Amino acid sequence: MITRREFLQASVAASAIYGLSGFGNWSKLAAQQALTQDQLLQFDDFGNVTLIHVTDIHAQLKPIFFREPEINLGVGDARGKVPHVTGADFLKMFNIQPGSPEAYALTCEDFTALAKGYGRMGGMDRVATVVKAIRAARPDSILLDGGDTWHGSMTSFLTKGQDMVNVMNALGVDAMTSHWEWTYGTDRVKEIVESQLKFPFLGANIFDAEWDEPAFEPYKIFEKGGLRIAVIGQAFPYMPIANPGWMFPEYSFGIREERMQEVVDEVRAEGVDLVVCLSHNGFDVDRKMISRVKGIDVILTGHTHDAVPEPVIVGDTILIASGSNGKFVSRVDLDVRDGRMMGFRHKLIPIFSDVITPDAEMAALIDAERAPFKDQLEEKIGTTESLLYRRGNFNGSWDDLICDAVRSERDAQIALSPGVRWGTTLLPGDAITREDIHNVTSMTYGQCYRTEMTGETLKTVMEDVADNLFNTDPYYQQGGDMVRVGGLAYSIDVSKPIGSRISNLALTDTGEAIDAAKSYTVAGWASVNQGTEGPQIWDVIESHIRKIGTVRLEPNTSVTVTGI
Repeated sequence: MITRREFLQASVAASAIYGLSGFGNWSKLAAQQALTQDQLLQFDDFGNVTLIHVTDIHAQLKPIFFREPEINLGVGDARGKVPHVTGADFLKMFNIQPGSPEAYALTCEDFTALAKGYGRMGGMDRVATVVKAIRAARPDSILLDGGDTWHGSMTSFLTKGQDMVNVMNALGVDAMTSHWEWTYGTDRVKEIVESQLKFPFLGANIFDAEWDEPAFEPYKIFEKGGLRIAVIGQAFPYMPIANPGWMFPEYSFGIREERMQEVVDEVRAEGVDLVVCLSHNGFDVDRKMISRVKGIDVILTGHTHDAVPEPVIVGDTILIASGSNGKFVSRVDLDVRDGRMMGFRHKLIPIFSDVITPDAEMAALIDAERAPFKDQLEEKIGTTESLLYRRGNFNGSWDDLICDAVRSERDAQIALSPGVRWGTTLLPGDAITREDIHNVTSMTYGQCYRTEMTGETLKTVMEDVADNLFNTDPYYQQGGDMVRVGGLAYSIDVSKPIGSRISNLALTDTGEAIDAAKSYTVAGWASVNQGTEGPQIWDVIESHIRKIGTVRLEPNTSVTVTGI
């Protein structure tokens, strides 16, 4: 008799063939730009359950450019595995033709040239078109939002997330989980959840800090097509570490592996047919968690912004990653029988904004949300001759520009910029608008501080951030990418243990080695400390760009990476 694992493995093979054939059909038409909406949405219906997944939209309502990372290093068991494969290696792994639409959507390879040909991606009006098309084919489908939705743009900052709440309500989301949402503070989150959100805000791992008991709805059971489907929410586990804990002191988070197992067991005891985890843990954390928590059929992962065209299988669980910034929508069809997942088909649908027709109702809503701020958003601050991007383990060109601005405007020897993953891309020749600046800086704790640090403190900070990224145990990877630096050169050996990764720190202006006992003037932004003082980072950058007019950046060679 065929076992469940054998059946799932067969299903994976079918899914991979399907996914590749879907991408492959585009490649033949790439040169003529003959992509059509029907081709992007083509999907042979399968089974009796459909999940739709979006995540890490970061409040991007309009189509954007977003360059995928050039460097995304895996360590320990994750070394060389998805999602830690990029560029040409990624194309080879997934048999993707260079220069094709999928190469543009999924990698950094030849990004500028391909972006000029294929255009922007995303746009919530285009996402609405895709969601409506899937729902027309599968009326019982479940739309799930993986979080990092209400934050990341100028309009979301000015409206405290209200623009995104209105848009996601209109999109018809069925449930969400959270991360950056919490940086609006407890009162604002509770206001939205209790009186405005039209769907559940799930977080099985969010506890009341005083009473150490669950504080939010842990799961939602949907009854669709005669089946009962449990969706368990898993919020970002490291909130008080990666973000200012003083903004939400009433709550504690954490991975809470035992709690997840308890919740899975609880919904299984209630007789559900399928268990889905809607997670904002990050890919590697989820891969570890589902190797230890039994009974989850599907995990929809978020936080690390990975766009992976095929599911990853861990035991009997399929792991789905759907990218960021509204660039993709995942559709997963499942065959569920007798309380078991018997097979699936999956497609990571790229949202090419020049191909997919905007949904008229959603487009009108988006324009209405943006209208009060239109003049501010569109004001031109300068121009760039360089490609401005952020993603990658180390410095991106947007962060080089930010560090230049911080050093210049705050008169500092060294600049530090947080290794956040969000932030859209500008092409050479593009105008830099105020909205563009906010797309890489907009947050509720954006003060640009200026302080003194000893060389010893600088190294300690760098070592701590490096461990958040390169600890071989995913459960200790509690940050984003590496802190970005300006005016400072260093070497990093990612294979070393904490305290031993960073060396050769030096001032780039003079080449002088950093002295552990000496003090240096350091400026940065996004401190998690309460009461941080300084101008807002977007004002600092705007002032700098207005002075220089045109941005021209040389390649950054200040970071030497070994141990990969």
